[in-house]
Amino acid sequence: MLISKKEVEVRYAETDQMGVVYHANYLVWMELGRTQLIKDLGFSYAAMESDGIISPVIDLQVSYKKPLRYGETALVKTWIEHYDGLRVIYGYEVVRPDGEVSVNATSSHVCVKKDSFRPISIRKHYPEWHKAYENAKKQVE
Repeated sequence: MLISKKEVEVRYAETDQMGVVYHANYLVWMELGRTQLIKDLGFSYAAMESDGIISPVIDLQVSYKKPLRYGETALVKTWIEHYDGLRVIYGYEVVRPDGEVSVNATSSHVCVKKDSFRPISIRKHYPEWHKAYENAKKQVE
């Protein structure tokens, strides 16, 4: 299983009045993690979008464990939790500088035509991505 890693420095604008990272910013970091994973696999999400295909989130599960604060560096770990040729579930773990887990999450996605929002088969339309996802996904499901 491939686990992609992306460091993110917590910026002041990402914190709330309590001095901790505002919960919605983890979703942005998850996007950075997905983009990094796709890049690590040798592909570009931007290239897929230029083909008129987008990959909306259809489900999101987030569990907040320990806060991150301004000036700390988060490590976003991302992997393919499940893939069936049509739907992808990405897994995430956001880790604090002390090694403790800040967030565990998953996001589910499908690929659709941008103009109609009709789902497409990744297996059929992007066979190279399909093969890479099959090889990189979590082996125990």
